[in-house]
Formats: sequence, C-alpha cells, structure tokens
Amino acid sequence: MGKIHVHNIRAYAFHGCMEEESKIGTDYRIDLSVDTDLSLSAATDELKHTVDYVALTEITLAEMRKRAKLIEVVLYRICDRIFREHVSVKKVEIEIAKNNPPINANVGSVAVSLSIKRKNWEPQDNH
Repeated sequence: MGKIHVHNIRAYAFHGCMEEESKIGTDYRIDLSVDTDLSLSAATDELKHTVDYVALTEITLAEMRKRAKLIEVVLYRICDRIFREHVSVKKVEIEIAKNNPPINANVGSVAVSLSIKRKNWEPQDNH
C-alpha cells in the first residue's frame, strides 16, 4: 500500500453561511492524500495502473465550484467522488482550509479535515 499526495491545491470559491461570502468569495487551500496499491504501477510504469493526481485535482476543483454553506459538505462530496471514481483507493485524507475567514479575530485560516477508509464510507446524496 502506498500514498499519493496532492498538496496546496488552490481554489477561489463562494462557500459560507454569510450572504456576502456567496458574493465575494475567498481563497481556499486543499491538501489531499489517498492510500492505494502502487505495486502494479511501479511494475508497469503505466498511468492507467495508478490513481492519477491530475484526476484527483480535477475532482477537488469541480466540487469546490459547487457552493455550500459549510465546507464540511464540500469535504464529503470530494471524498465521495474519489471513492466512486477510483475503486483502488482504500483511504482518503483531506483538509480544506478557508483563508482569511470572516470572523472578528486575527486568524489566517480555519480548516476541516477528514480521514476515512473505504470500508467505513457511506455514499453521500448531497451532489
């Protein structure tokens, strides 16, 4: 078993409970790791035998474009798509950080994260 990491995916999105967040938007940072068997891709040197980090990034950015009040919803949508579209993925670890959140304090970012194994995953209906 191995890990594929995609760090510091940057997205501009319009998530948040406050009305102005849906209009102004803000910067987000996403860090993502998946556990998968790397032995076949190592033996064949073929992209089709691994989980393409380009595909992981595309899933992440597509789900970030769909507005939600809570970034927890986006987090679960990303995990759901990864498990549905990449059957070899055994575990997903993801963190979504909202930079410069609109709170009355000097805070650089807030974040939610999830580490979930496929065997514990329940498909989501919030697409």
